[in-house]
Amino acid sequence: MMDALHPREILLGAQAGVQALPVCDHYSGVEARMRKSLQMQAELTEEFGACVVDVTLDCEDGAPVGQEVEHARLVASLASGASATARVAARVHATDHPAFASDIDIIAGAAGQRLCHIMVPKVETVDDVVAAEQALLRAGATHLPLHVLIESPLAVSHAFEIASHTRVQSISFGLMDFVSSHGGAIPAHAMTSQGQFAHPLVVRAKLEIAAACHAYGKVPSHCVVTEFTDPAAMQAAAQRASQELGYTRMWSIHPSQIRPILRAFAPALAEVEAAARILLAAQAAQWAPISHDGVLHDRASYRYYWQLLERAHYTGVALPSSVGHWFDVVTPVSHVTA
Repeated sequence: MMDALHPREILLGAQAGVQALPVCDHYSGVEARMRKSLQMQAELTEEFGACVVDVTLDCEDGAPVGQEVEHARLVASLASGASATARVAARVHATDHPAFASDIDIIAGAAGQRLCHIMVPKVETVDDVVAAEQALLRAGATHLPLHVLIESPLAVSHAFEIASHTRVQSISFGLMDFVSSHGGAIPAHAMTSQGQFAHPLVVRAKLEIAAACHAYGKVPSHCVVTEFTDPAAMQAAAQRASQELGYTRMWSIHPSQIRPILRAFAPALAEVEAAARILLAAQAAQWAPISHDGVLHDRASYRYYWQLLERAHYTGVALPSSVGHWFDVVTPVSHVTA
């Protein structure tokens, strides 16, 4: 029966949009913080009934220098020992860094079946993606997705080609390196929570990345906000990234940034309830066009409302019980509030 099919089977065909991932990607590279991040992720999963944040264990800028092999082994061990419900990733060194090959061999080789993705920084062209993919294949991680970090004007100019690669699942924007790569032509203010939404070159780069991702069904992930002691600035930046620039995911670098990101990317409860009503009516009509509250809907709009429910799921918003079974989740203990 058609009405027994899952909405994902009906709605996520051609032109269906990007993949659904947790909206927050949390980074840590020091051992104590990596362990704390994994514990925090487990607590949030228990609270919300779903994994609402990825944890990326960092071998690059957020990690100590000089013990790359030992650190890669630590990351592999932590990823391998994470709980079954955890989404754990690793950021390795850039493909031209001396430690890149050993990072991949150690981490993907030992924990490739446990990781949700590998993040590759400083990707300049699609050749860097190809190099990373080949390294994963040599390590036996044949199906592990790649997330890539675009951090220079040259990389921005290749955003669409990079997004088109089948192994790429998400593209992130590296604000600080992007600004630094302009040789002083962009002022330091452009690296602040407000300035990064005002400087034309920074905004242009963000839009180019978001457009490239949406063109190829990939996830655009917004850069960090370094004012980690200011939750209002964090939430304001996350709201602008989501509502103005088309980003569906964002980095956090401090535990205090996670809940503001979840709140900013979460749909309003009224939107969730309306989406549930529309999709249940569509399912009852075997996904044919319907009239709901005097408005015509068909599969084009059904896709939008399904993606809205997925975003609610990945931001910890309590779903109506009538559609909760579509996500196979336990009812959350609590949910994101404004």
